[in-house]
Amino acid sequence: MQKLIWELTRLYLPADAVSPQVLTRHALGETTLAVDLASADGLVRAMVIAFRRMPHGEPAQHWARLCATANGLQAELGLPAPAVSISGADGYGLWLSLATPIPIAQAQTFLELLRQAYFPDMELGADAASAPVELPPCLNLSTGKWAAFIHPGMGAAFADESGLEMAPPLAGQAAFLEGVQSIGEAQFKHALAMLRQSPDTAPFAGTLLSVAREPGVPALQRAATDGLLLKDATLEDIVRFLHAKRIEPTFRHLIDR
Repeated sequence: MQKLIWELTRLYLPADAVSPQVLTRHALGETTLAVDLASADGLVRAMVIAFRRMPHGEPAQHWARLCATANGLQAELGLPAPAVSISGADGYGLWLSLATPIPIAQAQTFLELLRQAYFPDMELGADAASAPVELPPCLNLSTGKWAAFIHPGMGAAFADESGLEMAPPLAGQAAFLEGVQSIGEAQFKHALAMLRQSPDTAPFAGTLLSVAREPGVPALQRAATDGLLLKDATLEDIVRFLHAKRIEPTFRHLIDR
């Protein structure tokens, strides 16, 4: 638990946002909190984009939109790979961490420019940068299922049902976050400038990069090497990745369909 709390604090939480004791209860499902990612002085060091199931779209369209956005963040805007979560209800979350906090208004502008570039057919709330969020892992009180961080290669398996029946292993949650890097100040300014060049023409819309298939190389290993997200991975790829982290995949039955 201590390792998970350290990773969550390192990446997303303002100083003194929530005590370790309260965060522990949250992660264990004893309570579920909406955590404020903004500090008292109106700065944020984390942004979350919710990709919810689209009522009239293709079944996995929200996952395809997340992949396009995550790949674009890395390959086109030069940013580190974001973390990916399932909501426990109807979709996914893309988690961006900032090394240097920025004003809420600037974060909202960045998210809106991302929307125009990568997912123009999805709505973005006016308070997307400031609204409190339920920080994974946690129990979704509406569905009774668990929100959790996942390896990107698992994502397509949760397109229809974006939650876990049982609590995810805490060591696994920490492992999914330990390699995530925060966006540096210069990286953020560069990405913001690129998005502002022609925000109305959606210059990157529809981009969905594919990872080259190399014989004998597991999909998750290629993803780690390339730094890009995959749309899918085999069950063997996922189990191999978790075993390499010394994690027993207790939620394997959820993806073995």
